[in-house]
Parts: sequence; structure tokens; C-alpha cells
Amino acid sequence: MAKKTMTPSCCRGCGARNENSGEPLCPQCGSGRIVSHPELFRLTVAHIDCDAFYASVEKRDNPALADRPVIVGGGVRGVVTTACYVARTFGVKSAMPMFKALAACPEAVVINPDFKKYTDAARAVRELMERATPLVEPVSIDEAFLNLAGTERLHERSPAEALIGLQSQIKREVGITVSIGLSVNKFLAKLASDLDKPEGFSVIGGAEAPAILAPMPATAIWGVGAVLAKKLAKEGYRTIGDLQRAEQALLAARYGEMGHRLSELSWGRDARSVSPDRETKSVSSETTFNNDISDRKELEAILWTLCERTSSRMKAKGFMGRTATLKLKTAAFDVLTRSKRLAVPSNLARTLFEATQPLLAALPGNVRYRLIGVGYSGLEPSSENPQATLFVAGSERHRREEAAIDAIREKFGDSAIALGRTHAARMARNGLKVAKAPKDGTS
Repeated sequence: MAKKTMTPSCCRGCGARNENSGEPLCPQCGSGRIVSHPELFRLTVAHIDCDAFYASVEKRDNPALADRPVIVGGGVRGVVTTACYVARTFGVKSAMPMFKALAACPEAVVINPDFKKYTDAARAVRELMERATPLVEPVSIDEAFLNLAGTERLHERSPAEALIGLQSQIKREVGITVSIGLSVNKFLAKLASDLDKPEGFSVIGGAEAPAILAPMPATAIWGVGAVLAKKLAKEGYRTIGDLQRAEQALLAARYGEMGHRLSELSWGRDARSVSPDRETKSVSSETTFNNDISDRKELEAILWTLCERTSSRMKAKGFMGRTATLKLKTAAFDVLTRSKRLAVPSNLARTLFEATQPLLAALPGNVRYRLIGVGYSGLEPSSENPQATLFVAGSERHRREEAAIDAIREKFGDSAIALGRTHAARMARNGLKVAKAPKDGTS
């Protein structure tokens, strides 16, 4: 009688570690949620992705929505920010125009985004990740890479077992689910996390990676977008297997550094490390209007609110920026961007507004816009107590004003105090006429 092959496995139900010979249930607890892989207890790089994050937070806070299709987005003229998995069965996708999403799923519950709530949930998830390992590299608000190499003695279990425990802890303490991919590097870990959603745990080992990758489309490779995919297809590289069969020197000659990367990643080789110091390049905020807006006073009022929001995020992250950027999208979906380099780096709302307001004023009149955005780039760490000499005339007073306003809002809420411009923005957002730009002031 042939001897059964035993494969390392771990139960996601009770956490029991076993040698699995193919049994579908855990011998300890009877759960069928078994993770089994020859390299399971040797792999250390993971990608964690929160499942339908914004929608999951909304369902957590309102259990009545548990089985309902939920769309988080910005009104009829906006786009879908997140669609829950129920809504996705109707064909609703992120970035889909809201009118198309509602046509596909008219019974959906549409919720305006509450970014403070999502940020709080993301922070709670991040804190749990950082208890598992100091090597956490955020990718966005709802996903991150982790490297658990060397944590076995700390946790007294393998990285795979620690990740299974972390997945359960996030669900229990934060109230949302995450999907995890485990592998030998970031590229493969990211691919693995997409294989089983929601609340999945997938493994891609180094030995099997080339065979798993071969049938996948070239677009599965990090950095291959629609334009490059079309160019690759013209030259016969439609799948990752096609790239595997090509000489690396030939790919490098045709596509430069990207060609070298295509060759390496096609075989599952990725030298990028998990870095907790991953650089943030910009901080920005934008909004899509329910109705197109051409009135400059209305646009300026909304621009001010976005400057306040961006400034708040900059301060929270400890950044100052050297460049201010304005973004607009016309009713015809043309995107316009204008930038201005600042005399000194700043994170103030007033500085951002004063830099971008003239950029807005210089654009052609009588153009209707559906979106406006603003941001800081050229970021650098801000000083805890910046010296007054760093600021141009008046900016130190403005910094103190904003610090006082921030402190009041932190204690009593965002609506406790506002500049006059903020009231105008609220009026514009509610469809009320802004007859005159209000003076700066607080109330």
C-alpha cells in the first residue's frame, strides 16, 4: 500500500498545526478551513487586503446591512468608491460611474463616504499588524505588505500561524475581514491575496510560482497597464508564459528596464524588500459634484474645504509639501492639472488655497466642471515645533490660527468651528447659491 504524502497544514478555525494527508477536516475541531502547502511554515512575506473595506466598515456599524448590496460613493454624479461583495454579484465595480452602478443594482444601499471612520478602522488594523511584525509596508488605507522573518521566537509559532491568528484577531477586534496572501516575495504575496476573497488565505510557494504564473495574462504583472499590455500583445506576449519563453536580453532591448522587470517577475522573482519607510509622494483630496459647476465662487468655496481636508491629513501624517497642485475634470471628462512650487514648504490650508486659487482663476471662464481636487507634493517631514523664520510674512500667525482650530475640532468635532469659506463650501455642496465670497473668519 502506497504511503500517504504528508503536507504541512494549519487550521484557520482553531489554529492547530498538523501534517495533512488530504483529509478535508481538522482532526482537532472538525473545521474545513484548512491551509495546506509544502512550504507553508517556511514562507515569511505576506500581503493583507481588507475585504471591500469601506463597505465592510459600514456593514459592521449597521448589522441590518449585512445581506444587502451596499455601495459607498459620492452621489448620483460621483463614482463607486467601494462595492460590497453582494453588490459585485450585480456587476458593480469600484470607479464605476454611480448612474451605471444604480442601473445594474437599483436596490443597492448607497452611503456617502465617512473617511474619518475608515481611517480609524485602518489605524486599528495597522496597530494589530505592527504587533505581529515591525516590518509593515502600507500600500494604501486598506492593504499592506508584511515580512515576518525572524518573528518565530517572539510568537512561538511560524509566520503562517501568526498570520492566521492575526486574521482572526482583526475580525474579532476591528469587526471586518481581511484576505491574506503568503509567499516568498511581495509580487507573489499580492497575487496570492487576490486568489481567495473574501476572508481568504492563499499560498504561492517559490517552487510552483512559474507554473502558476504561466497561464495568467501579462496584465497580472505589477506595472503592466492597458497601454503596455496592448504593445506586448502586438509582439506576441499575451500571457506570462509568453514572457517566460522570451530571452531577458531581448525584453530588455525592447522595453528597457521594464523589460528586465517583466522577465524577472514572469518567473516569480522579486527583489523588492518590505519597507516600513515607503515614501509617500503626495497628499490630496478631491470631490465629484452632483451637478456640474461653472461659478468660480462656488468652486473656490469647495476648493477651500478640500484645502482644509488635505491640510488636516498632512498634519496628521507629519508632512510638509513644496508643491501645490490643482486638479479639475470638465463635463466632457477632460482632466486639467496646474501646479505651483511654494517659496517654503508648508502644510497649511491657507497656503494651499492661496497657491491654487490663482491657478483656478487663470483657467478659461464658462467651463463646467464635474470634479475638483487639490494636493501637496514634494513632501518632507515637518518639524514638531517649526521656527517662525521658516515662514513667509504672516504664515506663522496662520499656522497658530490653524493649530488652534485643529485643537478645537479634535475636542468638539469638525463642525465646532469653521472659517467663513467653509460655510460657503457647505452651501455650495447643498446646492445653495454662494452670492459673495465670505471674509476669512471663524464661527
